Amino acid sequence: MSLLVILACIILLILLITWAKFNPFLAFLIVSLLAGWWLGIPLDALTKSVKKGIGDMLGELFIIIGVGAMLGKLVAETGAAQRISQTLINWFGQKYIRWAMMVTGFIVGIPLFYNVGFVLLVPLVFSVVYQTKLPAVYVGLPLIAALSVTHGFLPPHPSPTALVAQFHANLGHTLLYGFIIAIPSVIIAGPLFSSTLKKIKSVPLQSFYTPPISEDRLPGTFNSFITALLPVLLLAISTLLPLMQTKSVALNKLFVFIGDPVIVMLLSLLVAAYTLGIKTGKTLAQVMSYCSDAIKDVSLILLVVAGAGALKQILIDSGVSTEIGALLQTWHLHPLILGWLIAATIRVCMGSATIAGLTAAGIIAPLMSSFTVNPSLMVLSIGAGSLMFSHVNDAGFWMFKEYFNLSVKDTIRSWSLMETIVSVVGLIGVLILNLFI
Repeated sequence: MSLLVILACIILLILLITWAKFNPFLAFLIVSLLAGWWLGIPLDALTKSVKKGIGDMLGELFIIIGVGAMLGKLVAETGAAQRISQTLINWFGQKYIRWAMMVTGFIVGIPLFYNVGFVLLVPLVFSVVYQTKLPAVYVGLPLIAALSVTHGFLPPHPSPTALVAQFHANLGHTLLYGFIIAIPSVIIAGPLFSSTLKKIKSVPLQSFYTPPISEDRLPGTFNSFITALLPVLLLAISTLLPLMQTKSVALNKLFVFIGDPVIVMLLSLLVAAYTLGIKTGKTLAQVMSYCSDAIKDVSLILLVVAGAGALKQILIDSGVSTEIGALLQTWHLHPLILGWLIAATIRVCMGSATIAGLTAAGIIAPLMSSFTVNPSLMVLSIGAGSLMFSHVNDAGFWMFKEYFNLSVKDTIRSWSLMETIVSVVGLIGVLILNLFI
């Protein structure tokens, strides 16, 4: 019965947004309340679940998306994005620019959390698009695919890191196997798949478009790259900080504080305000005006993300994940396929890759003693399943849609299918590795 309710709610959500033209945030609120009622959540607890879902989703994302948008706007307005895109085109050539985007997304995505990487690097994609006149989805999808793959497969990202601990897997082996699987996954889902999407029309948010700036007014290449990618460098360093434990408790706490993504983004923005703004002759008032404009442009995205959080919390509080897991455990499948299927089913129903991965792990972990399977491969199998077919209940779906200014149909055709390809290719890679490990 619960599965039918989830299916009905997803269909209703799609119809409200695509057919009735509801504001997505209002559609999420209505569907979340209806879903909670139908799934038996007491009325006095229903609104608490909605508010908790919104709060939990926006808690860190609000700062990261907001500050990331400010940094992206500053990078675009000062000409740093133009300088970076020109350099990339010169290095790789327009013919191979999608491969440059893929490599950039993969390298940056290893230390960078998905949401941070998205809001940081998408403006650079748009800068390349505006200069080359190539289709935005065609150019940008390889980078987004790379970010998604690292988010689902590779530590230190939240889900794979937590799964390594839960399955008592070897972190080094998981990282090595993850790289082996991630490379073909991102190539197929990125440059190869995006070559079929040239006809998708996309006019990205004007917030990230600036008229070309004359060469003599552009910031230097080194300044542009270092400032724009400073969060990447800082987060890469922050992953090493836990290994630098000292006898000083205060110093250890300082390492944790500095390594927090929120602090990293704030420090990066302050540095950019000086190196790309004040140092190049702009006033502080001009820099702050860029920041204000950026917040206006991402406000709808934040509301949509909040709505997705409300629906996710309703499904968690109703206990649907447990019911789904109990049903699938009765199926006679290979353990790696079972882990993938449970994560994929929860992902499609709930939207969150992290929640899907952690929930699936909670279901599979008690069964691991009866399985003869490498725990690192189980981590990667569940990680692949957690990326399966992202659609209207996933915040990532709406971020991609709104930033690239696409219709729901074209978002499913590009983003959702890309995520599906990553998931399926990832599972195939896990099963092939299982033959040799």
